[in-house]
Amino acid sequence: MKKNKEYKAIIYAILAAALYAISSPISKLLLKEVPPTLMASFLYLGAGLGMFAVHIIKKNGSTKETEARLTRKELPYTISMVALDIIAPIFLMIGLTMTSAANASLLNNFEIVATSIIALVIFKEAIGKRLWGAIFLITISSIILSIEDVSSFSFSYGSFFVLLVCICWGLENNCTRKLSVKDPLQVVIIKGFCSGIGSLLIAFIIGEKVNNILYIAIALVLGFFAYGLSIFFYIYAQRDLGAAKTSAYYAISPFIGMGLSLIVFREIPSFSFLIALSIMILGMYFASTESKIEIKK
Repeated sequence: MKKNKEYKAIIYAILAAALYAISSPISKLLLKEVPPTLMASFLYLGAGLGMFAVHIIKKNGSTKETEARLTRKELPYTISMVALDIIAPIFLMIGLTMTSAANASLLNNFEIVATSIIALVIFKEAIGKRLWGAIFLITISSIILSIEDVSSFSFSYGSFFVLLVCICWGLENNCTRKLSVKDPLQVVIIKGFCSGIGSLLIAFIIGEKVNNILYIAIALVLGFFAYGLSIFFYIYAQRDLGAAKTSAYYAISPFIGMGLSLIVFREIPSFSFLIALSIMILGMYFASTESKIEIKK
């Protein structure tokens, strides 16, 4: 029974990864018409609206309440989650305007480093030898991806913003882990509406505007799938895998996003990008095999 629950959690983590993978390439296309902060707002509002609709449908279909509701005890984690979810997508959208979608997608793997270290230091989750090896390799790969000009060692500002995103989401993943025993729908709806409204207020304050209704609609739909459903499955996965292990399986998302980005934008990978990709793949092998070993015990 325990193994079945863990394998089911792995499937949820992979589904979450696949859904989020479409975010970077499509967001980069939409950023041609939608400013970064507004884009972040629409993504989370789409998640909130979409998952609220799912909640209504689910409620009408069944009167039985099976999920635990959030309480005041979880308020610090909920507030932290919302605040980080306001900051992180804004940084990501800014980063996407300054670097390629493929580069940003691959750099998203640094999230596993941030999540694992924070899980270890703050929440005392165990990290095995293979995951430590993965953390080292992913960090090396991220450094390579962040260097814009190897000859002069100039740093890519777009990569810097994506790395900040990973740190924010590393913190956010661990906050969400503390809420994973609660109703995932409620958590995602709160994430969507609160983070979306927060980003929207910031966008209005800094004077961002958008007039293309079609792009707004696409951003909302993208938010439902890439953020709403993805986070919903991610929370379910965390229940049985923990923050560090879930992020290890979820780390296939950047590779899917990278592949889509290369196809959509017809980008030709640089030599340094290919080196970073090879190191990243090896790092992810170590991360995923450690998770499998632990599950079999």
